[in-house]
Amino acid sequence: MFWVLLLLLAWAVAGAACTRLCLAAVRAATVDTDTDTDTDTDGDRGTGRGHDLTLYEAAFLSGGPARVAELTLVSMARQRRLLLAHTGWATVVDPRGRDEMERSVIGAIGPEGQSRIAPVRAAAAAADAVRGLADRLVGAGLALPDAARTTVAAGVRQVRAAAVVVLALGAVALLTPVAPDTPRAHVALWFALPLALTLSCLALARVEAHPYSRWASPAGQRLLGTLALPAAGEGDERTYLTSVAVHGVHAIGEPDLRAAFAHRHD
Repeated sequence: MFWVLLLLLAWAVAGAACTRLCLAAVRAATVDTDTDTDTDTDGDRGTGRGHDLTLYEAAFLSGGPARVAELTLVSMARQRRLLLAHTGWATVVDPRGRDEMERSVIGAIGPEGQSRIAPVRAAAAAADAVRGLADRLVGAGLALPDAARTTVAAGVRQVRAAAVVVLALGAVALLTPVAPDTPRAHVALWFALPLALTLSCLALARVEAHPYSRWASPAGQRLLGTLALPAAGEGDERTYLTSVAVHGVHAIGEPDLRAAFAHRHD
């Protein structure tokens, strides 16, 4: 009856993964419910209605602190106040930052005015300016707090892995000897139950929690979904930076500038 042990293991793997995903979904829904409740006392603050996202906010909700740092670097480079070489080096041209994010980038580059882009990006992403931005977005109900971050996406990945494990265990069980009075079709049917559990959880998560954002709360995701590119009269530069904020450095059109961010190591 070795297959029974494999079945118990399959149920344990599937049950643990699905439980984690369900708890993560409940926590995410709680965040969304809390922000909806906030509107009773704070108007539209909680759900983000009436909130116009800045580029930095859109970048954080789309890609987190690293995306904010990348957007700042690209913005300064487009204004010729920072030189980003395709070799992965950043050189300060104008040492006067126009906001906290730019001052964080300039400070991360250092007094010599030149540094590798990778450590600058990491230091800027961890700066007080980005943490303050994150706190404001969490307070507005648009970003997930630290405790809830990565949970739904990680839970979905674990359930997918559990489904593969269940399939593998079922295949092993079918290949091992079973009692003469135990049809292999019955063995397959027993393993189909935990597999159905994992697939059902994935389907529900797809309907209820997709897209699986690491940074934006459900309210933040809805606001990002309504983010429209600026009208033609507002200028191509704003459109360009909005695309970088939402899609990351892959949206950079210039090959040399995009190559500057390809250097991940010192």
